[in-house]
Amino acid sequence: MTGTSGDAVTQIVTNYRKDRFKKYMFVAGIGAITLVLIGIGLGIGKYQITFLEVYRCIWDRLTGRELDSVDMRVIWDQRMPRMVTGIIVGAGLAAAGAAMQSMMKNPLADPYTTGISSGAAFGATIAIALRLTNFGGQYSTVVFAFIFALVPVAVILFLSKSRAATPAMMILAGISVMYIFNALTSYIMLTVDEQTMAAAYEWTVGTLSKASWNTIPIMAAIVVAGVIALMVLSKFLNALNSGDAFAKTLGINVNRIRIVTLLVVSIVAAGIVSFTGIIGFIGMVAPHICRMFVGSDNKILIPSSLMLGIALIVLCDILAKIVTSIVVPIGIITAIFGGPLFLFLVIRQKKEVW
Repeated sequence: MTGTSGDAVTQIVTNYRKDRFKKYMFVAGIGAITLVLIGIGLGIGKYQITFLEVYRCIWDRLTGRELDSVDMRVIWDQRMPRMVTGIIVGAGLAAAGAAMQSMMKNPLADPYTTGISSGAAFGATIAIALRLTNFGGQYSTVVFAFIFALVPVAVILFLSKSRAATPAMMILAGISVMYIFNALTSYIMLTVDEQTMAAAYEWTVGTLSKASWNTIPIMAAIVVAGVIALMVLSKFLNALNSGDAFAKTLGINVNRIRIVTLLVVSIVAAGIVSFTGIIGFIGMVAPHICRMFVGSDNKILIPSSLMLGIALIVLCDILAKIVTSIVVPIGIITAIFGGPLFLFLVIRQKKEVW
């Protein structure tokens, strides 16, 4: 009996290690694919650059050999800011989406579930309609978008004082605020001239075309801090996956964890959307795919979703450049690509992963 018991334990440990190894290999595989996509993405454009030449230029720049060549200027000055911004966007939205889905136990949740995107769109539309960009430049739009993106969160925090911060309350409050902001945004766009309307529309569909080295440090700081905070919260999110009752038996304040997670996710999403506009589906699809391969343990789900989010945004950016003769805003590509993909995943989804 002792020998049989020992063999069973050994088999369990072996299976556990194999399972962990498969999960880490999945993350490593996504990372390798991402590096390939980045090389392809940086080489695509009116001025074509080969894959190997792209990484040679990057290596030369990182090692201090800044050769003054056309390839170097095109890659580092023109295409790299867009690529780095896309990487930040994909990482932030996917990590935030994984946390949001775990917190709400809902695969349809994403960083925009609580109405953040509609609030940001309203704030940006106000800034554009009032021509505040003539005074504060791009940052006036960013500031207004960020402020109004956090308004739905403020509403949820206010309601949580009188009611428990349940997933249903958060979703319903977010939807109600979303409809209000959408209506106000539509009204403003109907009252402005065509040029202003076009500028507001370009922002609402999401684009990386306005990326610059000046905005990257701010976005990167918000996303990095947010991802670190989500990793710290991952063990609490794992407990929430097992149900509120189980989490409470562990001494976890469920409402407080949901509110803190909501704040972190909201700040990350607001920090991204205020610079790039609304880029949808990345925060919903990436965690959904990863959960099918690595399970629901947020300690590995969040990092794997982050990696896949980067891969998806880079892939969509490549498609945005090559599908038509004009550079299509990436928000349109993510919606076209993400919608059918998500529907396919929902059809194939197994309940066991939740």
